[in-house]
Amino acid sequence: MSVSVLSPTRALGGVSGLLQVASLLGLVLLLLKAAQLYLHRQWLLKALQQFPSPPSHWLYGHMQEFQEETELRPLLKRVEKYPSACARWLWGTKALVLVYDPDYMKVVLGRSDPKSHDSYRLLIPWIGNGLLLLERQTWFQHRRMLTPAFHYDILKPYVGLMADSVRVMLDKWEELVSLDSHLEVLGHVSLMTLETIMKCAFSHQGSIQTDRNIQSYIQAIRDLGNLTFSRIRNAFHQNDFIYRLTPEGRWSHRACQLAHQHTDAVIKLRKAHLQKEGELEKVRSKRHLDFLDILLFARMENGSSLSDVDLRAEVDTFMFEGHDTTASGISWILYALASHPEHQQRCREEIQSLLGDGASITWDHLDKMPYTTMCIKEALRLYPPVPVISRDMSKPVTFPDGRSLPAGIPLSLSFYGLHHNPKVWPNPEVFDPSRFAPGSDRHSHAFLPFSGGSRNCIGKQFAMNEMKVAVALTLLRFELAPDPSRVPVPIPRVVLKSKNGIHLQLRKLL
Repeated sequence: MSVSVLSPTRALGGVSGLLQVASLLGLVLLLLKAAQLYLHRQWLLKALQQFPSPPSHWLYGHMQEFQEETELRPLLKRVEKYPSACARWLWGTKALVLVYDPDYMKVVLGRSDPKSHDSYRLLIPWIGNGLLLLERQTWFQHRRMLTPAFHYDILKPYVGLMADSVRVMLDKWEELVSLDSHLEVLGHVSLMTLETIMKCAFSHQGSIQTDRNIQSYIQAIRDLGNLTFSRIRNAFHQNDFIYRLTPEGRWSHRACQLAHQHTDAVIKLRKAHLQKEGELEKVRSKRHLDFLDILLFARMENGSSLSDVDLRAEVDTFMFEGHDTTASGISWILYALASHPEHQQRCREEIQSLLGDGASITWDHLDKMPYTTMCIKEALRLYPPVPVISRDMSKPVTFPDGRSLPAGIPLSLSFYGLHHNPKVWPNPEVFDPSRFAPGSDRHSHAFLPFSGGSRNCIGKQFAMNEMKVAVALTLLRFELAPDPSRVPVPIPRVVLKSKNGIHLQLRKLL
């Protein structure tokens, strides 16, 4: 009986042949991908030819320009140089159109195009598919379900809860400024707005501003905002699997876990409260339910319409949006008033004549501070809490000036650029509250601190009320001045932040 033995030479030859075939196949696939990218770039160049821009690099586009810490400066140069909109290349095969004109805004926000998938999908591990990210019929169902949570009958008693949270913050400030008049305010305001949203929307009892554990949630939100923004700009971090392997991806995962632990605890606490004897019937008998109770009742009464995942996504979304955007807005408003003492004093006098010592502030007071409201709006113009949103064009679009874009082009709606556009707002860098005087004339889409169209901010009235309460009570207690050694540098993140914090000098009023 003979045994055939495969010679080492033949075995090596077989392996070598397989390697050659694999190499050839890999080369073909690489060439096909290169051809695909080349054709896509040619399509983009043709689609964007009506929208000029500064010269871009064939590989990394305009990334160098927009990676500066002061990237809002090149944005404003573009706003001045290129009318209405311009192209922006993220890298060689990815581009968008940057929009900062009210007529363009009106066209885009009046359509039903989806939010930009490439950008907003990166938020899903953090806030899930809640109202911010949902599309079409599911978005409409959730919006209709949650709108009653912002009915004015619900918002009225919230004013007292807001005032209580602001006073806790101001009491802390009194202690701190007795030692040092310089204060970084954004961190304190974030705690205050988080406490407010938890009391108003999530039925939380007591103060969290003195709870050190809550700082981990605030820090997690801050980290996620920075990490998400930097990931959008990094071509190598777009793939989820690759991103999870990076230090930034692992950091983002840990921050998401911390954020979710906080929201899970809030849901669990409210569920436990409703399970107490008589509580369910008491809440059910209320004419209007608050935000979390609407979600929980929808889950209990029709479990198929709102899963536990849906519920957590809405809570994560509103916990973030309900405190972080408002904290940014209030902090920048205080900075703007600190920088313009004549307007600050006029607001203070208006509030003093209305509230006296501020022992009580109610819903009815909020419409009786017109000059303070003008100053708040002017600060929101200069420092819009959400500096940019994105849309993917699902159908071709033609703008009022005749320029057009095909379907498939992403649009970046720059509210910061719009609010600083000299063709829309003369002398845009000047703080001028008279722009918002009663009866003043402006384009319907010239001022969009809460976006516009059907997908505008559902909580805009809640946010405006909170801003008014915070500003009024702060000005009654303190005189504000900027810290000349630490001038804040605005940087666009998911929410408008400052590179170096928002530092003020506070003087207690007698």
